[in-house]
Amino acid sequence: MSISRRKFLQSLAAGLLGGGSPLAAATSEGRSSRREEAARLAEAALDAARAAGAAYTDVRVLFSESEALSAREERIENVEVSASSGLGVRALVNGVWGFSSASMLDPAHASACARTAVEMAKANRSLATQQVELERVEPKIDQWRVPIEQDPFSIPLDQKAEQLLRINATARAAGAPFCQSFFLFVRQEKFFASSIGSFLEQLFFRTYPRLTVTAIDPETGRFANRSSLLPPRAAGYEYIRSHDWKQEARQAAEDARRKLKAKPVAAGKKDLVLHPTNLWLTLHETIGHSTELDRAFGYEAGFAGTTFVKPDDRGRLGFASEIVTVMADRDQPGGLATAAYDDDGMPTRYARFPIISRGRFENFQMAIGQSRWIGLPHSNACSFAEGHAYFPIQRMPNISLQPSQHDVSLEELIAGVDDGVFIVGDGSWSIDQQRKNFQFGGQLFYEIRKGKLGEMLRDVAYQSTTVPFWTACDGLGGAKEYWLGGTLSCGKGQPVQSAPVSHGVVPARFRGINILNTGRHA
Repeated sequence: MSISRRKFLQSLAAGLLGGGSPLAAATSEGRSSRREEAARLAEAALDAARAAGAAYTDVRVLFSESEALSAREERIENVEVSASSGLGVRALVNGVWGFSSASMLDPAHASACARTAVEMAKANRSLATQQVELERVEPKIDQWRVPIEQDPFSIPLDQKAEQLLRINATARAAGAPFCQSFFLFVRQEKFFASSIGSFLEQLFFRTYPRLTVTAIDPETGRFANRSSLLPPRAAGYEYIRSHDWKQEARQAAEDARRKLKAKPVAAGKKDLVLHPTNLWLTLHETIGHSTELDRAFGYEAGFAGTTFVKPDDRGRLGFASEIVTVMADRDQPGGLATAAYDDDGMPTRYARFPIISRGRFENFQMAIGQSRWIGLPHSNACSFAEGHAYFPIQRMPNISLQPSQHDVSLEELIAGVDDGVFIVGDGSWSIDQQRKNFQFGGQLFYEIRKGKLGEMLRDVAYQSTTVPFWTACDGLGGAKEYWLGGTLSCGKGQPVQSAPVSHGVVPARFRGINILNTGRHA
């Protein structure tokens, strides 16, 4: 199905440029101007691709802005303010994709970009091993934005800089001689148009604050770091304002000093309790990446590796203990992957599905066209491109470990351990090319003796294999313990792309895990 130029513009005007919706009424003049510009560019690209022989075409027009400020001790070290814009055109010809992008935003360049995408599709035909079969997607004209209270770009830079210096001063006054802090803010307007008649506008905000303190033992020369535990969020400047930075800085300084006195861990098989600030990364690497369908078919073998999960494991593989359920979504408040539509134009209601249900592997993550590989009718809205110059590929939605149905506290999980280790915060990690064998560290480590937290430890890492590790999980925190972590820079693809993703987690207990001593003289 294609749409004529007249119908496209009429639909756009009726659906987006009218003043009927509250969102349209609140839209700024600048955004309205960008919307009109995106519509003209999309029209030119779609017309050119159709004339050149494309069976299907979609266009993404992006306007991105970012601010990054960093401070060290009593000085501002760096301020970077950047803006970029461009468009990417994806064309399907005889079942083969072609892609091209341009940073010059005018109809002539949009048309040329579309023709190049068609030429690329025709050239790729000789290399294609199978045809792309797209599922039917209903055309949509819609708007969506990340709900925020305060646009971070409306806050003067000097106010942000002063906040960073106050954080550093608090940490230093609490006994940490060195302190680094930074704020990163991202705003992205994304317009999507397709030859079936969709025109989608989405506005994203991402905010990431971070603090790292360093304590030094003058007698031994040893040093210890402690970073803040606050993750990036899809949020505005209210995320910065609502956090107790004085408490965070003081606690970080105290923890760093205590790490200098921590005793080395005794290696061996122990029970393990992981705080959500540590577990989110393990979930990301072992479950998030291993259940990507393109990886299961070998598409990441040249860069980020494949997976031990096979295409026919869906509904069969025992992945974890029965208490473990892991859900995917794109509607979680504050989630970095939260959106109304993915970069295939798929409505993200399809992105709410169980990856693991009561321990059994149930669903892969898929981008458009991939569902036919395993005989399913449609994908589940898991497509994302880092910017206008990148082809959309399968990327994670928000992926979260579900809480216990009972009101289980962190203290109760610890109380069930006779000899173990408790870990807070993420640290160094490694995992093999099949997402199977892994090793993770952390920031803060404590021994558990007879159900009680004991002394602080150092030189700790835990090592296991994905399925045995998750099968060893015998305790999960309740809903009150739920915490949303994540990253802005999950890497995948060739050329490599970064994607934002969040992971909700609760504290979890694992039995009989191999604990390593990573010290040089262990």
